[in-house]
Amino acid sequence: MSTRIFISRDAGALALGAEDIARKIADTAEEKGLDIEIVRPGSRGMFWLEPLVEVERPEGRIGYGPVQLDDVDGLFDANFLEGGDHKLNLGLTEEIPFFKNQTRLTFARVGIVDPRSIEDYKATRGYEGLRKAIDMGPEEIVEAVTKSGLRGRGGAGFPTGIKWRTVNQASAPQKYIVCNADEGDSGTFADRMLMEGDPFMLIEGMTIAGIAVGATKGYIYIRSEYPHAIEAMNAAILKAREEGTLGDNILGSPYSYDMEVRVGAGAYVCGEETSLLDSLEGKRGEVRAKPPLPAHIGLFGKPTVINNVLSLGAVPHILADGAEYYQEFGEGKSRGTLPIQLAGNVKFGGVYETAFGVTLGELVNEIGGGTRSGRPVRAVQVGGPLGAYFPPTLFDTPFGYEDFAAKDGLIGHGGVVVFDDTVDMAKMARFAMEFCAVESCGKCTPCRIGSSRGMELMDKIVANEDRAANLIVLEDLCNTMKFGSLCALGGFTPYPVMSALTHFPEDFGADPSRLEAAE
Repeated sequence: MSTRIFISRDAGALALGAEDIARKIADTAEEKGLDIEIVRPGSRGMFWLEPLVEVERPEGRIGYGPVQLDDVDGLFDANFLEGGDHKLNLGLTEEIPFFKNQTRLTFARVGIVDPRSIEDYKATRGYEGLRKAIDMGPEEIVEAVTKSGLRGRGGAGFPTGIKWRTVNQASAPQKYIVCNADEGDSGTFADRMLMEGDPFMLIEGMTIAGIAVGATKGYIYIRSEYPHAIEAMNAAILKAREEGTLGDNILGSPYSYDMEVRVGAGAYVCGEETSLLDSLEGKRGEVRAKPPLPAHIGLFGKPTVINNVLSLGAVPHILADGAEYYQEFGEGKSRGTLPIQLAGNVKFGGVYETAFGVTLGELVNEIGGGTRSGRPVRAVQVGGPLGAYFPPTLFDTPFGYEDFAAKDGLIGHGGVVVFDDTVDMAKMARFAMEFCAVESCGKCTPCRIGSSRGMELMDKIVANEDRAANLIVLEDLCNTMKFGSLCALGGFTPYPVMSALTHFPEDFGADPSRLEAAE
């Protein structure tokens, strides 16, 4: 009987040499006459241990990592196929604290199953949610998603059930499901990991959404920088059609639904839902004024559900185990779990899925292990390049939508980027304005012009040119952008700027008492 060896095919692992290691292990085993089978799952999400090599044993998978090419011969010498002792031996992978202490619902299969095998998917409760959805029918599906408390995981945090109900009640001959996989925030990679590591679950979630609202066609809009995710989704869609879980009369039911992948061209603003729709229609990605909402007039003028990868990925679990079970996780109005992405200057970077309510300090210092550099943490940015900067004095903030909003922050897509005490916060704040200026679609004046004026103002402030007056103008400009921009690109840019000014005024040469008085 062959020994199964698991080596990730995730883009993060490939970037660290996983392909070469898999090839060398296969070649060495062949030379030695050893019977092995190499399986290529997604990543477990512990990127400081990649490339991770796991050997299947009766007691579970024994992990070795991070493995380099010159470690392979030593692994064979140590008889790693039998779980032999070696300096890289991590013991049972599922007992590693970072992994063991998670609550994995959305990421339950990622790193475990072969993402190209629909048989693996079915063997791990795949399509249970879809089968229940077919029995329930549209109204009950919408009610279950509403009761679960699921909110948009892409950044806005809008209740998913309300969006679905609006499209369900809309009268139209054609409706659409659109998955926003244009993951562009710094420090975020959960969408990519899910598509590469468990593509059938996303397909199942989108199919359930189609049945719920009466949509027969769906699109996954994936950024062009994700070639491995694009390949994985296309392969899974073809397999799902062959298996009868996509197309006409799904699983022998009266419901029909099909979908396809569309590739974006690298514009950050196309992560905004209406810009994404313009891009899908073959137009230049520009923000649309709302109303009308996409739920009423969306893709090609038809009622459209637009949800993020993680939102749709949570749906099969909700249908399979029930809304009440999912609702048990979390706190307040933030229910369920969130795959949080730890990045930047952090010791243990990766995906950590847990229920809402964990504090920012626990995430950074305990789960993330503090900074990789070993220096003190000075700031953490949550919510992408337009998220607020939080100092350690705010590390008691629970990870929840309302909790972060109360501290003038936002969760966004769940990206946490850590900075040590060498960071220049004035430069980081200026970067936010520069980023907005570069990525603006140009449709609204506050975003298009305000971001350029913001860069000029911060250059003057740092150069001590009429600093007090320019600080007042900068704050006024931020308010104009926040409340006058058409979309979140211009509307959220003030968050990193004002949080940096508020919590790190010394980097701007500002008088802290003046900023406190302006609050």
